[in-house]
Amino acid sequence: MRIIIWGAGAIGGTIGAYLIRAGHDIHFVDIVEDHVRAINNDGLRITGPVDDFTVGATASLPDQLDGKHPIILLCTKAQHTSAATNALVDCLADDGYVMSVQNGLNELIISEIVGAARTMGAFINFSADYHAPGEILFGGRGAVVLGELDGKISDRLQSIAAIMRDFDQDAIFTDNLWGYLWGKEAYGAMLFISALTHQSIAEALSDARYREIYIRAAQEILRVAAAGGVDARGSNGFDPVAFHTDDRAGIETSLDTLVAFNSTSAKTHSGIWRDLAVRKRKTEVFMYEPILTEGDKHGIALPLTRRWINMIRDIEDGKRPQATENLDELKAEFL
Repeated sequence: MRIIIWGAGAIGGTIGAYLIRAGHDIHFVDIVEDHVRAINNDGLRITGPVDDFTVGATASLPDQLDGKHPIILLCTKAQHTSAATNALVDCLADDGYVMSVQNGLNELIISEIVGAARTMGAFINFSADYHAPGEILFGGRGAVVLGELDGKISDRLQSIAAIMRDFDQDAIFTDNLWGYLWGKEAYGAMLFISALTHQSIAEALSDARYREIYIRAAQEILRVAAAGGVDARGSNGFDPVAFHTDDRAGIETSLDTLVAFNSTSAKTHSGIWRDLAVRKRKTEVFMYEPILTEGDKHGIALPLTRRWINMIRDIEDGKRPQATENLDELKAEFL
């Protein structure tokens, strides 16, 4: 059974290369012509401390994909979800599904286009970066958790989880997908704030001057999750319960564990930082729009979240440098 991976960048490229090496029939779709050409001509190379190998692969631009396909893994940036889903909908089999393997709550967008019954989701926390056409850096392993939107442990969920174990033997399925996705949104808020500077993730989370800003940023997101009845889950050191209950000892332990986890990765900075500092392009800050909407729904103002979102957009627009002075501004305003 052929699996389509829509988006052959950091996430999709890494997963796809491993699945090809394990013998699965994978075809990539991507909008970057040079990347598609390189994959078709020279294969897809994975580099870094985790592995170093090249697989032969096929790839196409979106308008070149033919046929109806039962499984499409959507691995684009969050801000491209709507356009990508509208582009792939005619290529999806009537009884097939799209699985979001992305950052954010993009399952909400996908399900509006293809239908909730044809939508699945995933929480992923491994580190990877697109480095060049046909080349992906795999910086470090992290959690891989798959789920149905309604929490059912379906046959198709168990089947795709078995396939994903050819990428990561510790991949699991869950009856609480939304809990994992919201947990990552809280952790992601800390990563976005770290990208306001040039500090690495480990440096940022260990910097005592600004720890309280990171803590409060995560807590704002978790308040919205709790208001919506979501049981937020964490992984690789992030402990949503400690943050939400303001358990200071638990929070410090969680942050120290996250520092240790990120210190082992060859990907020292977040993809957000790389988008701003290296690739000079828009980040995935769009993925916090549904959270702002949900906050409004429950009467939760989210002032810190709105402020750092505006700061990220200022950097995107060239109106603000990446510097620790940005965190000093946040401290002066919120602490």
